[in-house]
Amino acid sequence: MPSKLEQLKTMTDVVADTGDIEAMKQFKPQDATTNPSLLLKAAAMPQYAPLVEAAKQFGLSRGTSNQEQLDLACDRLAVLVGIEILKLIPGRISTEVDARLSFDAKAMVERGRALISQYEALDFNRNRVLIKLASTWEGIRAAEVLEAEGINCNLTLLFSFEQAVACANAGVFLISPFVGRILDWWKAHTDIDYTATNDPGVLSVQRIFNYYKANGFDTVVMGASFRNTGEIEALAGCDRLTISPTLLEALSQDNGQLVQTLDKNTPEGGTAKISLEESAFRWSLNEDAMATEKLAEGIRQFTKDTRVLEQQLGKQ
Repeated sequence: MPSKLEQLKTMTDVVADTGDIEAMKQFKPQDATTNPSLLLKAAAMPQYAPLVEAAKQFGLSRGTSNQEQLDLACDRLAVLVGIEILKLIPGRISTEVDARLSFDAKAMVERGRALISQYEALDFNRNRVLIKLASTWEGIRAAEVLEAEGINCNLTLLFSFEQAVACANAGVFLISPFVGRILDWWKAHTDIDYTATNDPGVLSVQRIFNYYKANGFDTVVMGASFRNTGEIEALAGCDRLTISPTLLEALSQDNGQLVQTLDKNTPEGGTAKISLEESAFRWSLNEDAMATEKLAEGIRQFTKDTRVLEQQLGKQ
């Protein structure tokens, strides 16, 4: 029997959650995604040294202030790493906007446009890139603008059903609900012994998937942030799943039978379309302690890693 990874690829588009070129070559994913944490790891790899140096020089040659130079260098590194990955995959790369802009819709739109301009200047079509934005109200509004301009977006750090509803209403191309981080929070706050069948992260993605399919939304659901292969198997059939090299390896070594659990043609328990204005969105997020805490934590962590990356790129 084929490995569970090969079986999964027949049900779901598999995305590599890494900036490691060697992992791309080994597992042959459809798409790939990066974020500041993954870029920071990539910048420490010897094979990326030329890209790091090129990014430094790009920032120095175009920035008019120290911060602008660092911003340009970080974005350039993200684009250059993205291009190396695009050479190895048939699909798309997700490239993230600076998390420090997560509450400034206008600034996110400007940075998203700038990232796309860099890809296009290097002869890579925007249709192969997703701009990653945090799933704040402002991030969703920025995505709405970018989508209208033909710039597709990946809304990340998504932890609640209401965030998913707002993204679909805005016509966002793709969302990344974070399965493992939801589980982390519930394990820290309860004494429940969670399995794949009652994993709150898995249940969240299942609910979002069924809501989207029942109501004909085109927004792609891409489960992310997995802690174990059981979570992945419980979402077999989801539109896309972005998986770390460690878990890709585990799936590739498992030759057991994989059962499809989600089917877009037969959604289960989907509710009617929901209209969600800003005040309702903010209130629902406020009422969801897990989503509020994990969203803020994620933005802080990505910001921290961006600052460390800036320190590396700022060294002469």
